[in-house]
Amino acid sequence: MIDSRKIKEILFSLGADLCGIASLDRFDDTPRGYHPLDVLPTCKSVVSFGCRFPVGTLICKSDIPYTRVRNSITSKLDAIALDFCIEMEKYQIVCIPIPTNESQWDNNTDRWRSIVSQKHMAQAAGLGTIGRHSLLITPEFGSMVWLGAVLCEQEFEPDKMKEPLCNNCNLCVEACPINALENPKIKQQACWEFAFGDDGEEKVWRIACHKCRDICPHNLGSENSILHQNR
Repeated sequence: MIDSRKIKEILFSLGADLCGIASLDRFDDTPRGYHPLDVLPTCKSVVSFGCRFPVGTLICKSDIPYTRVRNSITSKLDAIALDFCIEMEKYQIVCIPIPTNESQWDNNTDRWRSIVSQKHMAQAAGLGTIGRHSLLITPEFGSMVWLGAVLCEQEFEPDKMKEPLCNNCNLCVEACPINALENPKIKQQACWEFAFGDDGEEKVWRIACHKCRDICPHNLGSENSILHQNR
């Protein structure tokens, strides 16, 4: 019999830095069509995990390190999710991976969405809480964490959800160069069009803005004492 502890041991062995489990009752407010059951009708548990993102990429003068790390860590998370699902089948447990960075258009809300929201799965699984900047904040790594998840047919003991970490200091709202955070719901398309795209001079696709992540007092996490000592 495999339990929640074993689930985490496997994911950590595959390269995850964080891992948590959510029960389905934590998804009652999910937009129509994007509930875990809309993807896997037999789903009984959601397993969310994360990998830390190098904080040095925030202070580079070049956009390239941040962009390339983001692309690489996306592939890493997708590989972990796939390997985990394959491993679970050895225990006769069916799981499916949720893509880390793949969106589809939702006509009901006029927004791009993952088939199940990675950051909401992570929040439901107790990894952290979503801040004013719409990013997940974790105690260990702040917002410097990227997320993956799998849906499982077996029920596992869920982790306790965390209390809100963001205190709505509004630093991210003030730092946004296009005012995408003025309202509680981020202006998603405006943010994406400004931050992501081709550099006309260098002829390379890059992520040109992460100011909301830079300015966040929690961008290194409240428990990351070594990094705080070096700042």
